[in-house]
Amino acid sequence: MPLSVPRPERDVRWFPGCLIVFANDKAAYSVAFKKDKRIVHPWGYLGPYLQKRLVGILKLSQLLKKQGFSVTLPTRKCGERNTSVGSRIHTRFQRLHVCEHQVEPEVSREQAKESIWIGLDLGTQSVRAVAVSETGHMFGQSSYLLTSRRDGPRHEQDPEEWWRVAVSACRVAVAGFPAASIRGVAVDGTSGTILLVDRSGRALTSGLMYDDTRATDEARRANEVGAAIWASLGYRMQPSWALPKLLWLVRQHRGVIAGARLAHQTDFINHRLAGREVPSDSSNALKTGYDLVREAWPQEVLDALGVPDQIMPAVVRPGTQLGTVCGEAAALTGIPAGTPIIAGMTDGCAAQMGAGALDIGSWNSVLGTTLVLKGVTRELIRDPAGIVYSHRSPDGNWLPGGASSTGAGVLTKQFPGRDLDALTAQAAEREPANIIAYPLASRGERFPFAAPDAEGFVLGEPSDEIDLYAALLQGVAFIERLCFDYLDMLGAPVGGDLRLTGGAARNRYWCQLRADILGRSVHLPENAEAALGMAILAASVGRRVSDVARQMVCIREVIDPRPSRTARFHEPYLRLVEELARKGWVQSALIAHVRRRASQER
Repeated sequence: MPLSVPRPERDVRWFPGCLIVFANDKAAYSVAFKKDKRIVHPWGYLGPYLQKRLVGILKLSQLLKKQGFSVTLPTRKCGERNTSVGSRIHTRFQRLHVCEHQVEPEVSREQAKESIWIGLDLGTQSVRAVAVSETGHMFGQSSYLLTSRRDGPRHEQDPEEWWRVAVSACRVAVAGFPAASIRGVAVDGTSGTILLVDRSGRALTSGLMYDDTRATDEARRANEVGAAIWASLGYRMQPSWALPKLLWLVRQHRGVIAGARLAHQTDFINHRLAGREVPSDSSNALKTGYDLVREAWPQEVLDALGVPDQIMPAVVRPGTQLGTVCGEAAALTGIPAGTPIIAGMTDGCAAQMGAGALDIGSWNSVLGTTLVLKGVTRELIRDPAGIVYSHRSPDGNWLPGGASSTGAGVLTKQFPGRDLDALTAQAAEREPANIIAYPLASRGERFPFAAPDAEGFVLGEPSDEIDLYAALLQGVAFIERLCFDYLDMLGAPVGGDLRLTGGAARNRYWCQLRADILGRSVHLPENAEAALGMAILAASVGRRVSDVARQMVCIREVIDPRPSRTARFHEPYLRLVEELARKGWVQSALIAHVRRRASQER
């Protein structure tokens, strides 16, 4: 629905620091006015983002002009970088910052009395804030875009932008209800993202992001020195993990190390919220080498690697109160001073909480560009291959998981610009497809087997494009089933509730197909996201987080497998696994386990 000229008394509302322009009854766009001219959002990135939604930059500028603003929309020359000065949006007073927000229904008198918790999710592309009640009612939500710098294996972001964008997201999310209702706030961040800060919390380096793989040599050295401790914890250091990147930072920034501290992405935000240094959480500290069994830094390993003692932060379990929101942060974010700040987790663990998969044996399968599984066990699952590693739950349980390189990304690669919903409707008639596909979008696999040289393949010749599309849908589900077979082989309980989240969970047919191939019921949460998970964690102080999640997470649908369809997929699943073994990617022990489980299920 296109935006019409807004009526000031209904379509445009002022909140402290920003103007909200309502597009319709489901979405709105805010324009935040900041005296700080460092707030920049690239024209080439922001324009297409808004046009995918309800309104483009040009339409928004027309509306602002009708409200009496002078708006200049500079053009961007072909080939000019998105971060150029010429690609910014100006007013005659201050810079504009534009973002989409969900419009929440009017708050009833009864709802206004509820306690509310704030969840803040720092993702790769945006920062998202939600305000959620103890019954799961969403009182406010907002997301603001982030910018990245990528160069080969390097991926960096500006930590100061994290804070500016987090401030904006919080301010809008809390604008529609009494601030006195807020009881706590928790923050999650991308796993393995770090930087160096000084004692006041000022960034000394850029943020090295979770997928920055520059620290290849440092990862090799960390594995050599800490082999015994990593083996006891069931994983190996990877170049993208935080400890190798910390070694790289120490080597590259020797001039500032004496007064520097390591900060994970969440630590940087929590420091700003509290106005002082606060401990890190053990979830984000895992990839920096923190020993989750002994709950301590492996000091001998860090000493051998040359990591200065004073650089490492104190660490507490997720769900621990770190401090309270300071007056300066309160004035910026709208979160009242004195609000408890609760230690958060990584974004993957936060998404698991948002899905409510927190009972022993339950799992959350996140299918987006890639496939990620996270579950709950009572005991630590040790994987000799280092493919599966575990975080620690606030309840003291373990959260094993792994990330496959397969996923929905292969669909957009193979069918760019196509109507995937239309292709899905036709693919439903091809069960099973005439071919078998291993749907890897790029080189290398991580889970349920480690094969850096693995490449996608197809067994047979597709009869048409629908046959290929159907085989890709089925192939992702086959790999998902192989992941559960691998977890079962390691001794992980896999029979609890299975929650499906991620972008692919919106595809009803694909969810049914996955239930059929897995041979088990799947649960679709109404609103599963990392920010919600942090609101749940903030609300769980003094209570079991699994109990709180049951109150705050709503399941919109349960899809049961169709037994006749499940039987159809046994043979093609086994053929795919055997081909993976023939290529040397899957070990004989897993093949035997797959066959044993398949025979038991028939």
